[in-house]
Amino acid sequence: MHRVFLGLGSNVGDRRKNLVSALRILDGMRDMEIRAVSSVYETEPWGVRNQPDFLNMVAMAFTVRDPRGVLDACKEVERELGRVRGERWGPRVIDVDVLLYDDVIWEEDDFIIPHPRMLEREFVTVPLLELSPRVTVPGSGDLQDSAELRGENKVRRAFRFDEEEWHG
Repeated sequence: MHRVFLGLGSNVGDRRKNLVSALRILDGMRDMEIRAVSSVYETEPWGVRNQPDFLNMVAMAFTVRDPRGVLDACKEVERELGRVRGERWGPRVIDVDVLLYDDVIWEEDDFIIPHPRMLEREFVTVPLLELSPRVTVPGSGDLQDSAELRGENKVRRAFRFDEEEWHG
């Protein structure tokens, strides 16, 4: 089994429902098991600023899928929940990103692990550190040592899902 960290975000519609639906779909896949989730954080948009705030979180999953198979699962969730790709970094019903896959460094034209901008984004680093304080980022070392946690995005803990809400 491979340990995978996924970043989830939503800023369109019922953001809470979108996140829990994504977790349920992922956890319901026969070859993917969500084992833990961070708190949910409300954050200002990154990139394109003129849009609603996001709810963001990180999930830890275990899977037999290879990295491309995990990406396919993430895209399947996005399609199922109605994501329409438009403006880069624009509003979205759901976004599911592969952040880390074991200690693998994976580089293809359209897919890079570790996620190439994760260390720049507190809405990723804060929930990831909450979930796994000793996590390492291949090529960068301990996340705690390499993350630039300056409060620029005003990451605010919003709530935490009970396991019964998203599991099973």
